[in-house]
Amino acid sequence: MHPPLQPWHVDAPHRAAHLGDLVLESGEVIREFVQPYVTHGRLEGDGTNAVLVLPAITASHHRLDFLIGPGKALDPERWFVVAVDAIGNGLATSPSNSRLQPRMSFPRFNLRDMVHAQHRLLTEHLRLRRVHAVVGASMGGMQCLQWAVSHAGFMSKAVALTPMARTAPWAIAVNEATRACLLADRAWDGTQFATRPDAGWRAWVAVQQGLIVRTPEALAHEFEHGGDVAASLARRDAAWRDAGFDAHDFLYQSWAYDAHDIGATPGFGGDWRRALASVRAEAMVMAPPLDLYNPVACAREAADAIPHAAFVTIPSAQGHQAANVASSADVDFLNARIGAFLMSRRVA
Repeated sequence: MHPPLQPWHVDAPHRAAHLGDLVLESGEVIREFVQPYVTHGRLEGDGTNAVLVLPAITASHHRLDFLIGPGKALDPERWFVVAVDAIGNGLATSPSNSRLQPRMSFPRFNLRDMVHAQHRLLTEHLRLRRVHAVVGASMGGMQCLQWAVSHAGFMSKAVALTPMARTAPWAIAVNEATRACLLADRAWDGTQFATRPDAGWRAWVAVQQGLIVRTPEALAHEFEHGGDVAASLARRDAAWRDAGFDAHDFLYQSWAYDAHDIGATPGFGGDWRRALASVRAEAMVMAPPLDLYNPVACAREAADAIPHAAFVTIPSAQGHQAANVASSADVDFLNARIGAFLMSRRVA
């Protein structure tokens, strides 16, 4: 189910690559795997203007649409933008829509499996041999770093917003708390959700969307002149229900989020620093001063470990939502810095 279009979304024809069996890193297989995507702009003959855009946890290919458009960082007059959906988001093959492996019979997957599916899309379906850049925020930023390790020669630049190279215990605790909200609902029968969770979903929204992805300063500013916090959370709850995101899908994506460690990439023996040291792309890692979901220290340590990387502070009080549309100033800053980075040439 495609979420309702928002004013900042950039609509485009939905496309799908039917990849057949997707063999996972675990050896399990997702049957009849479909990798959805949209494109913006025109591919140049040599393919050097392609940019891959990756989604966050629970998000669709629209997640970074605020960067796409005339005069923006991903101007379709300059770039051929490929925005994808990730395994388990309800648009790509997921527990909620799989015909052969529905709900909790779906195999567990990880972020490298997401990257593997995306790589098959680009190489087998779109026949691309490389892209200019890979861009992602949150779980998309984590996939971006994984792309730069798993396929080091495939891109010239990597832009990772609010990422982690290995999931911090804090982020795992956040996901565990939000899963507990859902699993406490009476709709959970011990093996699956018999119906859509109600009270559990409201609790999920309050924790995940009300507390974790914002900051105390951001909420204080939002309600500076009065306002009902409970009513605001109710509106967020309604928006998530309208978007149709499935609780089974969140369980699976959050498990993949928890398990991520770039050091577990084959060939690096669990050493995340050595994995990041193998990155050949020029990277820009961006994070706000405070992030209550993905700790800023994780973004900094990733930037420090990549040979050609810069860490950029997003001057925002919005926390994890600094890499989103919560603030027009943040949107302007991100478009300016990312746009300039994509156009720049590496200084030897």
